[in-house]
Amino acid sequence: MNNIRANRIAEQMKKELGDILSRKIKDPRVGFVTVTGVEVTGDLQQAKVFISIFGDEEKKEETLVGLAKSKGFIRSEIGKRIRLRKTPEITFEIDEAIERGNKIERIIQDLNEE
Repeated sequence: MNNIRANRIAEQMKKELGDILSRKIKDPRVGFVTVTGVEVTGDLQQAKVFISIFGDEEKKEETLVGLAKSKGFIRSEIGKRIRLRKTPEITFEIDEAIERGNKIERIIQDLNEE
């Protein structure tokens, strides 16, 4: 039961976060960010937000710093949009899966060209 609710809230948060990050964050350090997934704990206290950032390592670091600084604002926006007794604590993590997939694709292309 709790898992279904956590998954539903995670999906809702993913949608809202996409909107918040693309339209509400004014921090210049936060560049082109895509929310790839959200995992919410069963007790709805923690939310791990997986993101993909367009740019090099330096840009990714800058974006993470910008997001950390904006965390309070992002959390209050989520609180306004999703009715919960307590808005989950948010942590951002770079989703390495997309990058790994791209790397594997490049390796396969290189092999095919040889």
